[in-house]
Amino acid sequence: MVVGAGLAGVRSVEALRAHGFAGRITLIGEERHRPYDRPPLSKAVLLGETDSTVVDSDLDALDVRLCLGAAAKGLREGVLETTEGELEYDGLVIATGATPVRLRGEGRQHVLRTIDDALALRERLVPGARVAVIGAGWIGAEVATAAARAGCAVTVVEAGETPLAAALGAVGGHTIPWYAQAGVELRLGAKVGTIDADGLTLMSGARVKADVVVTGVGVRPAVEWLKGSAVEVDNGVVVDEHLRTRLPGVVAVGDCASWWSRRFGTRLRVEHWDTALQAPDTAAAALLGEDAVYDPVPYFWSEQFGHMVQFAGHHPAAERVLLRGDPRGEGKWAACWLTAGDRLAAILTVDRPRDVVQGRRIVEAGHRLDPARLTDPAVPLRDCIMA
Repeated sequence: MVVGAGLAGVRSVEALRAHGFAGRITLIGEERHRPYDRPPLSKAVLLGETDSTVVDSDLDALDVRLCLGAAAKGLREGVLETTEGELEYDGLVIATGATPVRLRGEGRQHVLRTIDDALALRERLVPGARVAVIGAGWIGAEVATAAARAGCAVTVVEAGETPLAAALGAVGGHTIPWYAQAGVELRLGAKVGTIDADGLTLMSGARVKADVVVTGVGVRPAVEWLKGSAVEVDNGVVVDEHLRTRLPGVVAVGDCASWWSRRFGTRLRVEHWDTALQAPDTAAAALLGEDAVYDPVPYFWSEQFGHMVQFAGHHPAAERVLLRGDPRGEGKWAACWLTAGDRLAAILTVDRPRDVVQGRRIVEAGHRLDPARLTDPAVPLRDCIMA
């Protein structure tokens, strides 16, 4: 049984079949839509380029029983409790994802997590509309991009001192000029007090008038339903490097899974598409008694303000950051996080796709790099590897 009918859930069904499981599979989803991809919601859907992001998977051919409109309520060994009744299982994949954080206030706030969220927000992004976006993270920047393209008057309110502060630290500051270039007002160090009927009230007492408010300050793993069960929960479902929980026959994947990374020596929970795509193969193997290990180099991309931004790795393991190219120049640059031994821990690239492909492989292999060559953007990243 698979609970959670997003990408991670569908890929779990596919992986179970690929590993030779021929028994009955039930896929349970809280939404009534067929499984769909989420990354396009803040990109193609908001921009009006598509109305559907349904996952390209033949569920009939996979012989899966699809139960939509059913939410998980509780779990005990061998039994999943749902809003539609109790269901018995022999093996269970938890793929319930995450839910957006909402802020205080009586005003209407849009979030962006479901296809319904995206379509409802798109209807409000009309020329001249005053749009306030709370949070200058990945989602906030993408929503601001779409709103600006739609002709809205956009203000982004960020509590940190730079955009993407939580994800990139000071490196996120190099994206500040993008906002002004797109005609977007960016307010940094501005904490929101309440969301009101006509906009925002900041903690400072200042007001931001808005017709549309979008809250993009992050998500929380959707694991409340597991409280009281034998599954350990701590910033997500706690699993080992095989994606197994401590409850026999239960694994977890996707946004809700907090797994142990051998590579980085820490626990990771990654809320990105690549994790939902890749982790299910390991989880299926674990359910079927195999001994696969999940230890990826996390990867993510974002399209914002005309730039393709890509990230690979885990930068808290690093001691310093070196730049390849000048962020103030032609716009193509990269930031490389190095450990004390000059090994690449993470890389962020802006319009340099070759760098992120090579960088991800270097992180995976654990190569040492020549810092002097690394800072020359004319030198291919692979040629910076030290023997």
